[in-house]
Amino acid sequence: MQKILGVRFKDVGKIHYFLYSEKEEIKRGDFVVAETKRGIECGKVMVVCEDFSYNGKIPPSDKIIRKATAKDLKSLESKKAEEKEAEIICKKKIAEHKLKMKLIDVEYMFDRKKVVFYFVSESRVDFRGLVRDLAHVFRTRIELRQVGIRDEAKILGGLGICGKQLCCTAFLNDFQHVTIKMAKDQGMSLNPTKLSGTCGRLMCCLKYEEDIYREILNKMPKTGTSVVTPEGIGTVVGHLTIESKVKVSLDSDAEGAFPKVFDIEEIKIVRSEERRVGKECRSRWS
Repeated sequence: MQKILGVRFKDVGKIHYFLYSEKEEIKRGDFVVAETKRGIECGKVMVVCEDFSYNGKIPPSDKIIRKATAKDLKSLESKKAEEKEAEIICKKKIAEHKLKMKLIDVEYMFDRKKVVFYFVSESRVDFRGLVRDLAHVFRTRIELRQVGIRDEAKILGGLGICGKQLCCTAFLNDFQHVTIKMAKDQGMSLNPTKLSGTCGRLMCCLKYEEDIYREILNKMPKTGTSVVTPEGIGTVVGHLTIESKVKVSLDSDAEGAFPKVFDIEEIKIVRSEERRVGKECRSRWS
């Protein structure tokens, strides 16, 4: 019987999916050795299911080799110690070459045939000399990969302004596109310090409820729309989105009066001509 296994090879990495014919039972939380396009890797099983909608995410070349043995797990632990040592050496080499780059993570492939150094930099870096030095030290393939500041926050971790662990570190597999319009839709203050995450970019959580807000806002009249309410004609000046209510400034209210709040079922949009005629009639009979 075939199953879909979702495996994570790094603590904060993406989940990679594999089609697995059950030679031996593998459950969530087990470790497996897999062959990927990057090489042989060992990771933790995060997903076990029979939902074949994942098929589009499974590269045909990737496959599960076996369930991790005690020897594999021991090798995985020693790999972490080797990565820490490689990080210290690489930082010294960066300083020797006087390169403007910040090393944030090191990853050995499980079979030790390649080591990847992740770094951030504000500009392009000529690291060819650094690669030669590292290859001479480690005697294996060397890859230096530049990542963005969102990836840096995901790898290094930390706490958000909510006081909880960063979402990207805790559970997000991919970064979603976030825009300032999402904050406007949710009626949030457009203060950059309140909308920015630890990485300095817009907070990922702005995306979580955006679909709900857009669905409700699409049913509401836009700001500036003329509407008829149970208390008379007025203009929409704001929204209470989650409550499905709108704020209306009534024509009959005195200047500077607070807007009234109505459910969207209580109001009706009127054309500008109808509103103009209504005003003329009121002024004629007043």
